[in-house]
Amino acid sequence: MAHRLLIRRIWNLPVRELRCPPLCASPSFPAPICASAAAPAPSRSPSLSLPRSLSVTSRRSVSFSVQDHEDFTERVINSSLPVLVDFHAQWCGPCKILGPRLEKAVAKQQGRIAMAKVDIDEHTDLAIEYGVSAVPTVIAMRGGDVIDQFVGIKDEEQLDSFVGKLIGQ
Repeated sequence: MAHRLLIRRIWNLPVRELRCPPLCASPSFPAPICASAAAPAPSRSPSLSLPRSLSVTSRRSVSFSVQDHEDFTERVINSSLPVLVDFHAQWCGPCKILGPRLEKAVAKQQGRIAMAKVDIDEHTDLAIEYGVSAVPTVIAMRGGDVIDQFVGIKDEEQLDSFVGKLIGQ
């Protein structure tokens, strides 16, 4: 969420008219490269102006971090895709091992499943609501309902099997 807000702020910043540094007054800079600061923007060469838009690809990320209870409801409970919810903590060693394995298993599904990451220290209310008593805990949800869950580390084959059951393979 914070990344989206930062991107929106940067995206909406107006492109200000470029001002030439005092060095441009030097005869070593040709006139087309260094336009006068008083010159209007339209008279500048198009190759010297900044682009107004950025290239944006419409690729959805494999996983996302839950920001608050409202974000959880919107992106997990109301999701049209099945969702794996990874309850973890920054201080948890096994969580650091399981996280990348989960992301790899979800990425293999090529967009047929989403993964939500919930830090239990930041979102204690969600951990209590879903009965998380140890981390890492992974809950599989479809249509807002808990389908399956496990606690602890699993190897890649076990994770692939768990994810496969969630999407109905």
